[in-house]
Amino acid sequence: MHFQEMSHSVKKIALFADVQNIYYTTRQAYHRQFNYRKLWQRVESEGEIIAAIAYAIDRGDAQQLKFQEALKHIGFEVKLKPYIQRSDGSAKGDWDVGIAIDVMTIAQAVDNVILLSGDGDFDLLLEKIHTDYAVSTEVYGVPSLTANSLINAASRYHHIDEDLLL
Repeated sequence: MHFQEMSHSVKKIALFADVQNIYYTTRQAYHRQFNYRKLWQRVESEGEIIAAIAYAIDRGDAQQLKFQEALKHIGFEVKLKPYIQRSDGSAKGDWDVGIAIDVMTIAQAVDNVILLSGDGDFDLLLEKIHTDYAVSTEVYGVPSLTANSLINAASRYHHIDEDLLL
């Protein structure tokens, strides 16, 4: 009986990684890469990860493919969008709507949504799922490169610093 009660109290967690945002912000702030395996271990110690999705842009190069395989090995589902070079030289490759749809879809089934991103566009999303589904929300981001609105929208904000870098 006691064991059953404990199994019901295991927190269900969904983890969403905005790979491009984390890549560029950790590179800009620290000139280092993010340690997804270390993050996974940290999150796993807090509950059961029932969904983990990493959103990336597919440029098709070998190093990127190796990175995507490493993410899959850790436990992430990797979703890719093609890299699009515009005629004016700028690039498009944005997963914001895809991330928002996936978060909204799973929010009712979890206790905690964890977002790896510094993108302030996600502030309304976190506020909505917290209000509508009483879901706890956490954000991991580089302090100097995370929007204040996102930090304020999250139930908990975690600095990406030395202990989460390779």
